Amino acid sequence: MASLSTSAAPLSLLVIFYMTTALFMSSHVVTARYHHHGHRGHHNKKQHKHNSHISYPPSISPEPSDSPVDIGFYDVRSFGAQGDGIADDTEAFKAAWDAACQVESAVIHVPVGYSFMIQSTIFTGPCQNGLVFQGPNGSTLPGPCDSPIAIRFFMSSNLTVQGIKMKNSPQFNFRFDNCKNVHIESLHITAPAWSPNTDGIHIEQTSNVEIYDSLISNGDDCVSIGAGCYDVDIRNLTCGPGGHGISIGSLGNHNSRACVSNITVRNSVIKGSDNGVRIKTWQGGYGALSGVSFLNIHMDNVRNPIIIDQFYCLSKDCSNHTSAVSISDIEYSSIKGTYDIRSPPMHFACSDTIPCTNITLSDIELLPAQGDLVLDPFCWNAYGGQETLIIPPIFCLLEGNPPAVFARNDLGYCS
Repeated sequence: MASLSTSAAPLSLLVIFYMTTALFMSSHVVTARYHHHGHRGHHNKKQHKHNSHISYPPSISPEPSDSPVDIGFYDVRSFGAQGDGIADDTEAFKAAWDAACQVESAVIHVPVGYSFMIQSTIFTGPCQNGLVFQGPNGSTLPGPCDSPIAIRFFMSSNLTVQGIKMKNSPQFNFRFDNCKNVHIESLHITAPAWSPNTDGIHIEQTSNVEIYDSLISNGDDCVSIGAGCYDVDIRNLTCGPGGHGISIGSLGNHNSRACVSNITVRNSVIKGSDNGVRIKTWQGGYGALSGVSFLNIHMDNVRNPIIIDQFYCLSKDCSNHTSAVSISDIEYSSIKGTYDIRSPPMHFACSDTIPCTNITLSDIELLPAQGDLVLDPFCWNAYGGQETLIIPPIFCLLEGNPPAVFARNDLGYCS
């Protein structure tokens, strides 16, 4: 069973389904308890090829073409959905939502075995308690698509997303912005390894997050953690084959402030990816990243198993800046497996002016998947040390604390 639920506490929830191709629905269930949902006036000004449809709750629920079999049971076909993979079923889905939204414990049913065509759509409340959306276990068909996110949650609290299967999302699969108390579990996300920007789960300005027991194989970050996130616990993930591993960042883009703290990633597997556990920041940003633990991670033929990159840039003409997001208190423990020798297994490229501090490594055992052992981890302006013998050994970390000329505490920006 797949569930998407919220607690009985008042909240604001906006669920956005961006799917401009066909959805193949199964009997998986998405449930939600909506209490106070507000559209906060955030509008995307980009011109799309398809118009977005926003479903506003009517004063009187619309009548379906055929009455539902049971009171409170709303089959999208009863509202005119064809499910033939050709007709546009967007209005039927909106009508079913609007009707069910007014009824407590209503069920919106999307039957198995049909191909429903839905344009970019926003389903809004307020809705009665206990609304159940049967679906989606969806996939998108090849074709033009300009929607950046399949499912987005904005300003939501006490939220659970569980047991959903996504295939070939146009770009981001799930995104959580300005959310609190989020539990994500048992997701299965797949996209081609060559597909750009198909991040599995992205969180931004979101706190108290649990991401558990999921499989993500895609063409970009398995999980990406953006600015403003804290108290994040990730465990029992399988990332890959393909993709860019688990990333904190990128932080500080466009000279912005970024505050991230108390992040734990543990008991997970990363395989066949360009990166393993990665921290990436732009030059010119400010703020602080602190209190990060990567524990018991297995790497399988990963190109950059452990990497901090404070010179992240998507082009060749990024200018140098003296400002940077400060990085401190980063723990790597029990990280084992194999790496692709095209890159060193450990890479710590810290800011020229604001060093990384208190990087600790213990019980690291990384061996080449093929070829000879790379005995040259990379360090630049990185302070820390190894607490146990590790493979390969690392001697390039600077000991102690940086000199006074580098002393700068950006935690003040984040208090």
